[in-house]
Amino acid sequence: MASTRRPTYRPSGSGKPAGSGKPVSSGNRTKTPETQKDVRPGVITASKSAPAAAPEPRDPARKPARNPAGKPAADNRTRPAKPGEQGTPEEQQSRTQAVLAAAKRPWRKRTEQQAPPHSGKTNGGKTNGANANGAEPDNVLAFPEPKGKRIRRNVIMAACVAAALVAGMILAAVYSPVLAVKTVTVSGTKLLKATQVQAALKPLEGTPLPQVNDEEVERLLKPLVQIKSVSTQARPPSELVVQVQERVPVALVKRGAEYLLVDVEGVRLTATADPANVKLPVIDGGAGAIGKDLFQATTAVLGALPATVLAKLSNASAKSVDAVELKLVDGQTIIWGNESEKELKARVLEALLKVPADPANPVNVYDVSVPRHPVTR
Repeated sequence: MASTRRPTYRPSGSGKPAGSGKPVSSGNRTKTPETQKDVRPGVITASKSAPAAAPEPRDPARKPARNPAGKPAADNRTRPAKPGEQGTPEEQQSRTQAVLAAAKRPWRKRTEQQAPPHSGKTNGGKTNGANANGAEPDNVLAFPEPKGKRIRRNVIMAACVAAALVAGMILAAVYSPVLAVKTVTVSGTKLLKATQVQAALKPLEGTPLPQVNDEEVERLLKPLVQIKSVSTQARPPSELVVQVQERVPVALVKRGAEYLLVDVEGVRLTATADPANVKLPVIDGGAGAIGKDLFQATTAVLGALPATVLAKLSNASAKSVDAVELKLVDGQTIIWGNESEKELKARVLEALLKVPADPANPVNVYDVSVPRHPVTR
């Protein structure tokens, strides 16, 4: 409880009454005009002082309050009281409570001059983070983003968008039914008919063109032995072009009443009952009659000959792999020898056959076993 006794004023160092002479200035030492003696300032005394309120514990995280100019608010507790300013105990207690209340207000860090209340603009006209409701500004200081980093981010984003678009287009092309196979065009067939190839490729209809490849087409055409290789070309939106390369027959192999067309590898391509319609030499018995090695040596020689020479041959035989002989339809004999230098031998033989025949000295034998020194007799 505060004391009810009022303080009294008594001049210090003088026995005169308080009202004699000039008043003594508070806090300063002055002289009276009558005695010119030193007079000490008055002292306020009280028999009983008001108990000071115990200060509340201060939060170390809190900071002193600042005034609108950005400076800490003045703390009245740090200024000594002057004589005559104490007032009544109730006033002292009120001032003490006001000081304690001011100490409780936290500091607020300001990066810009405080704007007027309920204003979101600074002196320059830009917003300082305060909203229309008078809320405190956002005290985060934003630095501008480096230009190089911004450009790099934009480039990466553009590349990602472009990659996504390309991937979407590829997926649409690969799986879109708009590009499904509807028409198959076949070219390069002689032994086979185009309809046979189209029938073999029937499973590809409805498959998107980007999913069709040469390996898949070759797998479907494998049962057709006449086809040596194949290539494909897609023509959007729905056409598949197939280019076929067939095996070339080089001889006829007599098997019973029919003749089989074989290539240089001995693959049976087709059969015919009339060998006169096929201008190829005949190999009697084939590989089963003359042996596999002799048959392959004979077909290798026939495969090196041009079509104009093959058309003039009647049959081919081989006593050994080094003694291959050919017969022309005119009855002339061609001694070929082994299969070495067969391309050169074929060119020499073609040149000899183009020489006009001499009725006085007819040629019965063409020996090209040594192609650089051919012999005719």
